[in-house]
Amino acid sequence: MTKQEKEKRLSDWIFKYSAYFMALNVINFDKMTVAPEGGNQYIDDRAAFLSGELFSIQSDPDMIELLRELKDDDEIDPDYKRMSELYYEEAMKLQCVPKDVFVEWQKLLYTSHNHWLDAKKKSDYSIFEPYLKKVIAMQKQIIEYRESDMSVFDQLLSDYEPGMTEKKYDEFFNALKGAIPDLIKKVNAAKPVDDSIVYLKYDINGQKKYMKELLDYLHFDKSWSYQGETEHPFTTWLCKNDCRTTTKYLEDNAISAILSTVHECGHAWYAHNVDDKYDGTILLDGVSYGMHESQSRLCENYLGRSQAFWENNFPVLKRIFPDQLGQVSLDDFVKAVNVSRPSLVRTEADELTYPMHILIRYEIEKGLFNGTISTEGLDKTWNEMYKKYLGVDVTSDREGILQDDHWADGCLGYFPTYALGTAFAAQFMHKMRQEIDVDDLLRNGHYDKVMGWLKDNIQHYGRRYDADWVIQHATGEPFNPKYFIDYLTDKYTKLYNLE
Repeated sequence: MTKQEKEKRLSDWIFKYSAYFMALNVINFDKMTVAPEGGNQYIDDRAAFLSGELFSIQSDPDMIELLRELKDDDEIDPDYKRMSELYYEEAMKLQCVPKDVFVEWQKLLYTSHNHWLDAKKKSDYSIFEPYLKKVIAMQKQIIEYRESDMSVFDQLLSDYEPGMTEKKYDEFFNALKGAIPDLIKKVNAAKPVDDSIVYLKYDINGQKKYMKELLDYLHFDKSWSYQGETEHPFTTWLCKNDCRTTTKYLEDNAISAILSTVHECGHAWYAHNVDDKYDGTILLDGVSYGMHESQSRLCENYLGRSQAFWENNFPVLKRIFPDQLGQVSLDDFVKAVNVSRPSLVRTEADELTYPMHILIRYEIEKGLFNGTISTEGLDKTWNEMYKKYLGVDVTSDREGILQDDHWADGCLGYFPTYALGTAFAAQFMHKMRQEIDVDDLLRNGHYDKVMGWLKDNIQHYGRRYDADWVIQHATGEPFNPKYFIDYLTDKYTKLYNLE
C-alpha cells in the first residue's frame, strides 16, 4: 500500500469515526437540555448501542495495525503522524476491553446520570450511592484490562491530563496548600466586602434578556455557536463551526449564569479557533482537559471578573435591573463580584477558595481508589472535608456531594484539571498582558481580539502538540504554579487591604 493509499484509508476511517461521535454528541446534548425524561431508557439503550458500534470502529484490528505503521513512519505528513499516534493510544486503551463489557459500561453511565439527577432533585445521596459504587467498580475493571504497571488512579489522571500522576498532582496541590489556606484565613479575618447586591432577586426573564447582550459582547456568533439550559452547565462541539454551550439561571444570584456562560464560551472558543485542517479529527480536541479548563477559567475569572470587563457590561446589566443596581457604583459591583467567602458549591466559588473545592474532590477520589474511603457514608466524608478545608457546614446533599455530575458520568480523575488549568491560565494571562492591552480591548468591546491572542498562541494548534510544548510556546518558559499563587496573593491583598 502506498503512502497516499494509507493516508486515504486513514481519512476514510476518521470520517466514519467522526460520524458516530457526532451522533452521540447530538443525542447527549439533546438529552441534557430539551429531551423529556420519559424517553431516557429508550434513548440510553440506543446510545449505548451506538457507543458499541463506535467501539468496534476504534478497535478494528486492521486499523490498529495501520495506525501502528503510520505513527512509526517518519516520512508521512507530520499531522497524519500525530493523529495516528493519538488514535493508536485511544485504540490500545479500548482493544483490550470486551465489547459487551464496554456497552454495559456505557449503559451504566447513562443510568447513573439519570439517578444522580433524581437524587439531586430530591437532595438524597442514598438514591445515587448504589450507582456510584457500580461506576467506581466498573471503572476499575475497565482500566485493569489494560494491564499497565501504573495504578488505576494514575491511569485515570493521565487519561485527562497526559503524563500527570498522583505524585505530580500531590506536588502541585502541596504548592497551593503552602500559600492559599493562610491567605483565606487573612481574608476571612479582614473587614468584609459587601456583596449583598449580587444575591438580590433577579428575574430570570431579565437575566435571559441580558444574556443575549452578553453573548453578543463575547462575539458568540450564531453562525457557529448555540447556548441551551441544563442542570449542570457544559460544552460540546460537533465540529469547529458547531459549538454548543449551556448555562443555568439562579434567581437569587446575578452573576452565576453570567460567569457560567463566560466559562463555557471559553471552551467553545477553543474548539472554534483550532486550525481548519484539524476539523473532524482527534486534533480538534484540546491538548488536554487541563488546557481546555485553562481557557474557560481564564475567560471566567481573569477576564469575566475584571474591572475592564464590567466597564462595558455593567451599564447594560444596570439598565435591565434598575431596581437592584440603579444606585450601585461600578467599583462596588466589581468588588462584590470578586468577594472571597468559603462556600458550598464549587461552580459558584470565588477564585481564592475554588482550589480547595478541587482539593477536596481530589483527596476523595484518591481514597475511593486506594480503599481508604467508601461510597457508603461518602456524604458524611464530604461534609467533614468541607468543614476541614473551608470551615463551612454542608446543609443538604444537593449543595454537597450531589452538586457535580462528573462522578455520575464516570469522569473520575477529571477534577484536578480544573485547578491545574486555572494555574495554567495565570501564566498565560501574565504573558498576554505583556503583549496586548487586555483591559482596553475588554472595555471597548473587542473581546474577540483577546480570543485572537489565545487562538494564535494556544488554541490554533488543537491537539497537535502536548501541554508542555504549548505552555513553553505561549509563555517562553515551562509551567510554573507561582504565577497563580502570586496572582491570588496580589489580588486579594489589594481587595481586602491586607497590607
